[in-house]
Amino acid sequence: MLCFLQMTFYTSSSVTLLFEFWEVHGVAGMLLSVLVVFLLTLTYETLKVTRIWLDHHFKCTAPPPAGNRSPSLEGCQSESSLTPIASTQPPPPVSTKHSVLFHGVQAGLHTLQVVLGYMLMLCVMSYNTWIFLAVVCGSVLGYYILFPVASSMSNYANTI
Repeated sequence: MLCFLQMTFYTSSSVTLLFEFWEVHGVAGMLLSVLVVFLLTLTYETLKVTRIWLDHHFKCTAPPPAGNRSPSLEGCQSESSLTPIASTQPPPPVSTKHSVLFHGVQAGLHTLQVVLGYMLMLCVMSYNTWIFLAVVCGSVLGYYILFPVASSMSNYANTI
């Protein structure tokens, strides 16, 4: 089957996306496809923030390194000593099983994010203007809604 590939943006309501069975012919199909691509893009942005949140959560549950002083007490002027007393016992290490599980989850989420990113790139490479706008709008809205959450986690971590 000889296929003509569009190499410039066009606004037709007919397009084939990603797979042969995802053929769109008509306005209703295009609107549904735009909605699906928009939701896939929001999912991509959600995966990015979820990975940041998991990393932050894992670092917050890990014990501080040995000999690490509390940053909230540094430079504190008081008549009594607020510096922590050195413990004779080392802090408990992070469970290797927990660390391996966390790394496996992060690797799985990263794989999903990469696959989804390439699928969205291929959707854009259909050169359909409506699909392109769905990816751009989904990315902008996802960033606008979700990245303040990631930023607040970062600011919270800096105050601890």
